[in-house]
Amino acid sequence: MMALSQIRGSTINSADFGVSISVKQARGFELDAVDVMRFVTDEIGLRRFRLMSYWDEIEKKQGEYDFTELDRQLKTADVLGAEVTLCLGMRQPRWPETHIPDWAKELPQKERYKALYSFIERVVRRYRDHKQIISWQLENEALNRGFGKNADFNRQRLRMESMLVRELDDTRLLIMSLSDSVGLPLRRPRPDRYAVSFYRVMHHQGEYQPPRVPWWWHKIRGSLIRLTTGRSMFIHELQAEPWGPKATWKMDKKQQAESMDIDQLRENFQLAIKTGLFPIDLWGAEWWYRRWLDGDKSIAETIKTELDYSSNS
Repeated sequence: MMALSQIRGSTINSADFGVSISVKQARGFELDAVDVMRFVTDEIGLRRFRLMSYWDEIEKKQGEYDFTELDRQLKTADVLGAEVTLCLGMRQPRWPETHIPDWAKELPQKERYKALYSFIERVVRRYRDHKQIISWQLENEALNRGFGKNADFNRQRLRMESMLVRELDDTRLLIMSLSDSVGLPLRRPRPDRYAVSFYRVMHHQGEYQPPRVPWWWHKIRGSLIRLTTGRSMFIHELQAEPWGPKATWKMDKKQQAESMDIDQLRENFQLAIKTGLFPIDLWGAEWWYRRWLDGDKSIAETIKTELDYSSNS
C-alpha cells in the first residue's frame, strides 16, 4: 500500500468527513470514477469513500456477475489508503435511485426478492475480507416515496436483507439512511447507525425550493433518535452540487449556480457542521472534478478551504 506521505495534499480526518463516488454520475460527466477518487484524495485530502454496488451494472444477465468496475474502485481505495462504506441492495444513490436489472423487473415479486438476496449475498461474500471496507450501507432512503423510479417499498424485505447481511458479516457497522426529514425510525429493521441527507436548495415541481426543515432540526432529531433507539445519526449526503431541473451535466454554469454557487456551498458546509452530526459525507465530487478539468478550480478550492478550517478548529 502506498504510504500517505507519498500522496499529495493534506489528509482530512476520515472520522469527520468523507465523500460519495458514483460510477453512474461520473459517466454522465464523461469521467472515470477512479479518476474522481484520485482527484478528491490528491487535491482535497478526503480518504473515506461511499461506493455503490449497482445491481443493474454488476448482474446485467441473471446469474452472470461482472465485478470489474467495483474491483477497480476498491483497489484504488486500497492504494490511496482510503476507507470505504459499500452500499448494498436495489436502492442505492443516484438516479433512478432503484437500480434493478431489466430482467429482474419482469420477475414476480417473490422471485425478484430471491434474486436480490442472492445478489446481496454475492457482494458481501466477495468483499467481506476487504480491509478497506469499514461499513455496509443497506439500501438508500429505502422507504422514500417522493423520489426516484422503479420504487419498491417493502419493510419485510428490508428486514430480510438486514438479517442476511448480519448473518454474512457481523464484524462491520450496518448503516441505513432515513427516508424523510422529520420522522423517527421506531420500527425495524434497526441498523447500527442512521444516516440523513442535508440539502438546502432543490428544484422541485417547477421551482427552486428551500429546505423543508431548518438546520437545527437535524441536530434535535439526532438527539431524539439517540434517545429513542440508542443509535447515532450522521450526515451521509451534504449537498455540495447543484440540484436543478435536469442532470447537472446538461446545465450551463449559470443554471448550476441557481442552486449551488460558492456562497451556497460555504453556507451548506457551515450549517451541516453546526448540527454536530458527524461524520459528514459530501455529495457532488464528480461535479467538482468536471469543473476543475474545465478550468474552474473555485469549487474544489472552496471545499478544501472549508475542510481544512474545520479540521484545524
